Amino acid sequence: MKIALIGMGNIMFCDEGLGTYLAKYIETNYEIPDSLEIVDGGLLGFGLMSYYQEFDKLLIVSTTSKEGSAGEIFRYSADEMLHLGKTRQSANEVEVAMMIEICSVKEDMAEIEFLTMVPDNIEDVKNGLSQKVLENMPILANRTLEILKEYGIKLEQKKSVSFNEIINKIANPINTRAF
Repeated sequence: MKIALIGMGNIMFCDEGLGTYLAKYIETNYEIPDSLEIVDGGLLGFGLMSYYQEFDKLLIVSTTSKEGSAGEIFRYSADEMLHLGKTRQSANEVEVAMMIEICSVKEDMAEIEFLTMVPDNIEDVKNGLSQKVLENMPILANRTLEILKEYGIKLEQKKSVSFNEIINKIANPINTRAF
């Protein structure tokens, strides 16, 4: 079974980049088996089409426009994503929903799930995460690991690099050394 963990979001807009940071955190801190691909989905939008068609399962981690408190985490299916209606407000949510609709006419579409967090700030142009979202990133990471375990992938920790270190490395790649 081919599984992909896709972290989506724009790191230039504060909490919008949480999916990107989460994917890099998992990739840095855990042994990744051949059956799992970690993808920096960033702003790929329509560029994710091949993943929808070539993988068996996708877990997409990103922000959500659902009502809730900053840092609140939601898990839902592709069908539930399509029925969020007017709740979808970010470009990523709109593009992902459009890709699901387009690919759903094909028989070989992946089973897609979303793990999302309510952001506190996706408007300011700044790298990093708001305090409330940063405090909840370990919970998001644990939920991600639990879902992957449900998919039959148990990841073994190899390092202990913090979210702050991950964010600093991604936000300032020239000024930091590799992990």
